[in-house]
Amino acid sequence: MNLKPTRPPLLLLLSIAAGVWSVPIDRNGGANQEPKEEDTGLYYDRYLREVIEVLETDPHFREKLQTANTEDIKNGRLSKELDLVSHHVRTRLDELKRQEVSRLRMLLKAKLDSTNTQSVQMDHVSLLKQFEHLDPHNQNTFEAKDLELLISTATKDLENYDAERHEEFKRYEMLKEHERREYLKGLDQEKREKEEKRLQELKEKHRQHPKVNAPGSVAQLREVWEETDGLDPQEFNPKTFFKLHDTNEDGVLDEQELEALFTKELEKVYDPKNEEDDMTEMEEERLRMREHIMKNVDANRDRLVSLEEFLKSTEKKEFNNPKEWETLDTKPAYTEEELQGFEVELRDKEEELKRRAETLRQEQDLLRERGKALEAQRREYQQAVLEMSQRQKEQQQQQAADGQPPAGPNGELQFQPQTQKPEDKEGKAPEVQNNLPAEPPQNLPSHT
Repeated sequence: MNLKPTRPPLLLLLSIAAGVWSVPIDRNGGANQEPKEEDTGLYYDRYLREVIEVLETDPHFREKLQTANTEDIKNGRLSKELDLVSHHVRTRLDELKRQEVSRLRMLLKAKLDSTNTQSVQMDHVSLLKQFEHLDPHNQNTFEAKDLELLISTATKDLENYDAERHEEFKRYEMLKEHERREYLKGLDQEKREKEEKRLQELKEKHRQHPKVNAPGSVAQLREVWEETDGLDPQEFNPKTFFKLHDTNEDGVLDEQELEALFTKELEKVYDPKNEEDDMTEMEEERLRMREHIMKNVDANRDRLVSLEEFLKSTEKKEFNNPKEWETLDTKPAYTEEELQGFEVELRDKEEELKRRAETLRQEQDLLRERGKALEAQRREYQQAVLEMSQRQKEQQQQQAADGQPPAGPNGELQFQPQTQKPEDKEGKAPEVQNNLPAEPPQNLPSHT
């Protein structure tokens, strides 16, 4: 018997990290062949993906993955194999860690800047301790401890991922109801009654849909077998069905492959062209269906369905006689008390935003007034400079008219050197004027 190899356990973790898929509906051909990949929501999503992709390139590490079990990964035994990977892989992992540390530092700086926190000496090691997916004490190289921390943190965070999605959906539904009520409050009585009637009709229209089969039941799988696979429902074979929908032929059905099975059921309830159908609610319904399968079929809780687990689930009583599947429209996602608490939270946030807006407005007014004052000072200075320049010019003109030497920029007199005559330039000595009386001639004959 030729059995295909099962997916390595670390890739199981990656299937959670990189396999959080949204399978869009194509009404002409079922689920699209190329699923739409979504971010896991982990703030270190890209780092996780890149580390595992690099590790997969090492033959030794990949061989160890094939023989490791889930517990070996979770308890850190597999991390010790990191010392045996190639130098090229270790170098690439070092680069990825340094890039991640640099990214986290930028996030921390942005957070500190946004809170106006003054920090002359920033202790990066202490600040990085709040991130659990890497070793903050070693910021330059990727070691076994980094792999162990990355796996344990991702496992813990992803286990809470579905719960966080449910909570996010509940808040979405409460916000939608809050906005509906606020919208109706703004209408007069006649328009309000008319709009309430219209909205109620849309709600009733949404509820009028064909019966939705329980996920994983024989009725649901046979419907996929007939309408998607184009096979005779009377010849339904669970083992053949499993192989048909193990699209990547790795021996297991992952979350992506399971959610693709629900497309026909979701099409019964949701149509993106209809005003009454909410596509966000469709994705929540898809998540509930996948959780239902995992709860009843995934015996070892590894978030994958093996062939053995799948075949055993077909032997259960619930496979042939399941409980009727309750869609989201049968009961609200929240209580009235939760909605009231949510509205109080919204009002508090709105008041806080108003206070911040008022503070920003006041700061803007202050900056505007300071700008005006600076502009007035600038103009006053320019005027003073112009007046001083004009006075100096007038003073120089007056001095020139009076025959006085011109004045300098600070009022001092500026004497010009005496200009030589042309004959002086030729080297002739100047004539000396003697105004003294001439002496009488000497030895003149006397008159007797």
